[in-house]
Amino acid sequence: MSYEEGDYGAGPGSWFVSFILGGLIGATVALLVAPRSGRQTREQIKDIAGDAKEKAEDYYDQARGKISVAVQKGAEVFQQKKSQVESAVAKGKETFQKVKDAVT
Repeated sequence: MSYEEGDYGAGPGSWFVSFILGGLIGATVALLVAPRSGRQTREQIKDIAGDAKEKAEDYYDQARGKISVAVQKGAEVFQQKKSQVESAVAKGKETFQKVKDAVT
């Protein structure tokens, strides 16, 4: 059995999110047990949360862009296949009509 992306349901996106969440939890715990004043600790937590929010927004924007491109490519492929099917159906009707006319 191989260690492929689909084997365990964990792709690069879920790995990244887990990594970020683990880092945030670890940083928060470290800040809470650090010998600092409450004000300094709260400011540091606020800064870390802001950084995490920015990284999450960047990741969201990247994922959204990739999905948009994939949907657009899918629509193009669909239109191509639809055109091929319509052409095949038209040729089939034409051939059927020729055979029908030849028989009668």
